[in-house]
Amino acid sequence: MSGEGTSPRGRAGTPGQSPHPEAFGLTTPVSAVPGVHEGVARALTALGAGNVGRLVAYLPMRHELIEAESEIGGLVPGRISSTRGEVTSSKVSPRGRRPRVEVVLHDGTGRLEVTWFNMLFLREKMRPGARVWVQGKVERRGAGLVMVNPRQEVLDPAREDPPPREARVRAVYPAGEAVRSWQIEQAVSAVLPRALPLIEDHLDTAYRSERGLVSLGEAYRMMHRPASGDEVREGRRRLAYDELLFLQLAVHLKRARLREGQRAPALPWDERVDRSIRAVFPFGLTPGQEGVIREIAGDLSRATPTNRLILGDVGSGKTVVALYGMLMAAKAGHQAALMAPTEILAEQHHRTISGMLRGSGVRVSLLTGSVGEAERAGVLSGLANGAIDLVVGTHALLTEDVRFASLAVAVIDEQHRFGVHQRGRLRAKAGDETTTPHVLVMTATPIPRTLAITLFGDLDISVIGGMPPGRSPVRTVVVRDNEREGVYREIRREVERGARAFVVVPVIGEDEDAGRLVTEGGEPEGDEGLRGVRSVMKELEEGVLKGISLGSLHGRMARAARDATMERFRSGSVRVLVSTTVVEVGVDVPEATVMVVEHAERFGLAQLHQLRGRVGRGIGASACYLIAGGDALTATGWERLRVMETCSDGFALAEKDFEIRGPGEVFGTKQSGLPPFKIADLMADRELLAMARRDASAWLRVSPGLSRSSDVLVKRRLMKAYGEALGLGDVG
Repeated sequence: MSGEGTSPRGRAGTPGQSPHPEAFGLTTPVSAVPGVHEGVARALTALGAGNVGRLVAYLPMRHELIEAESEIGGLVPGRISSTRGEVTSSKVSPRGRRPRVEVVLHDGTGRLEVTWFNMLFLREKMRPGARVWVQGKVERRGAGLVMVNPRQEVLDPAREDPPPREARVRAVYPAGEAVRSWQIEQAVSAVLPRALPLIEDHLDTAYRSERGLVSLGEAYRMMHRPASGDEVREGRRRLAYDELLFLQLAVHLKRARLREGQRAPALPWDERVDRSIRAVFPFGLTPGQEGVIREIAGDLSRATPTNRLILGDVGSGKTVVALYGMLMAAKAGHQAALMAPTEILAEQHHRTISGMLRGSGVRVSLLTGSVGEAERAGVLSGLANGAIDLVVGTHALLTEDVRFASLAVAVIDEQHRFGVHQRGRLRAKAGDETTTPHVLVMTATPIPRTLAITLFGDLDISVIGGMPPGRSPVRTVVVRDNEREGVYREIRREVERGARAFVVVPVIGEDEDAGRLVTEGGEPEGDEGLRGVRSVMKELEEGVLKGISLGSLHGRMARAARDATMERFRSGSVRVLVSTTVVEVGVDVPEATVMVVEHAERFGLAQLHQLRGRVGRGIGASACYLIAGGDALTATGWERLRVMETCSDGFALAEKDFEIRGPGEVFGTKQSGLPPFKIADLMADRELLAMARRDASAWLRVSPGLSRSSDVLVKRRLMKAYGEALGLGDVG
């Protein structure tokens, strides 16, 4: 809800009209509300809560239980309590880094020391003899009790003392230097009684009753002024449901629009086509691959555009499954494109696919930012005139000058790394304004099914079960930083027996111009204690791996240098490759049997599983060493890493990572297209998400496109939440 999105009562979705300028409404600026200080109003505006509606929608970040008022002698350390007493001594320290006012309160039952930092205006109020009420967290200091920066109120000696305060639940708001939580609480108190009756609910009484949901106005009251912890839970449940319902309505509408408004080439699929495609594969397919291929082929043979997500664990064979669909396009005289997030991955795909298709007559090309001008011109020409059947590339495929003669299948690798608009631009390159390509999305990052449904709710989802034969289990060991030399001695023994090893670090090294650590993307990394590619290379070359052939790899290297290093690693002339996470996906060197990850605590479980998947691709026993230490490692972080030792299932690890760190941390909120939830939690609210998904589907069956007059308000709020594109989790 915001000032613009929630209207006063009246016709559904019609903002109430003010009969005179002073009328109070949800769009009234907080600066015009009596009781809201001018400075507080400015700070609220800066926080995005500049009008009444937005202030009501500015929700607490947590709630605290305030104990019933107690005598000083009854205060319990560690609890938030209130008490009152007489100031028996007062001290002011106006100078120094943190000026403070210190007083001692007595009430006949005990003694309480109170300190206020940076609040020198209290010195006149806190003179000996004054009676003061305070509320804050009680702490023990030595044998005594203290409060620091509590709320305070000087009691009027001319009046009878107010009765002791009862226990209550207090809302704590996201605040900052310019405004404190208690000031936001006061501002909310100033608007809430008049604002709540103006909030119009987009869910009617019967609908709410069936689902055990409170009204929207009551939900906001429960969040800001709860009478109990149960009320907080009830209010939160309603607001979380709304967020999840709008999300599910958005993805269902997007899915319907994709399928109703566009056509895709219907690609022939029969026994002859199937035989000719299988002939290029130098191996048999697993039952899991076979099942997903049947789903894909069924999709591509219809004129309805495909929008399918292929989920599979590391090494489950997703690329072969996607290639099957690409070859269906080529066999039908159309084109197919595969877009990868990095040049290294694109080059790996191109190498693998070209090797499989050698002698088949299918023409394959590569297009990345590193391709030379002459080669690029040839690829552009071949795509435009149809001479190229399959193209593998990076973001370079999205540039204006890339034109296809007849793009029928677009495969996007590593979905969560591409923005919605980038995916849409690839979809728009069909070559024919009347058709759109089928889209297959594959991710080598195992995604919990809950998150997959949420992020990619308008995609059909296929899961490849099982692993191709020949994959070896990988022994995983988590070691502390002070044991790392032993790990490298073990690597030396393995390498001397003919093995190859990866060493992965989180940063490239020190930027020679800026004198600071930089990551793959070139952004500075604040932790100067991190080991980078350059420092680890130097340390190993001069130390425990002296005499062993080492190479380094990172995404900021020139393509020629990168290709040369990878080729030397594949051939064995480089035995140990020190790299950033550019090797996370797509690098296939069966002879590599050891993976070392430095600063493993800085990686998510899903990413560590990806890195571990670079080994165990041959017949030899493989090992993965996760070296953890430094300031970033907590006890919880250590236990999180230990999960890797006993679990080799990528989906189980993803669930655990998702649960521990949350989806924004696992995938990166900006990159993933994660919905901007304020309340909903995809782990805690799984049942609510399932209910919202069912409800959205049922709602749109009754009212396609939210076309009923009674849906005006829900449609407006949906469009405000997700915009006209409704692009969440979509490939266009």
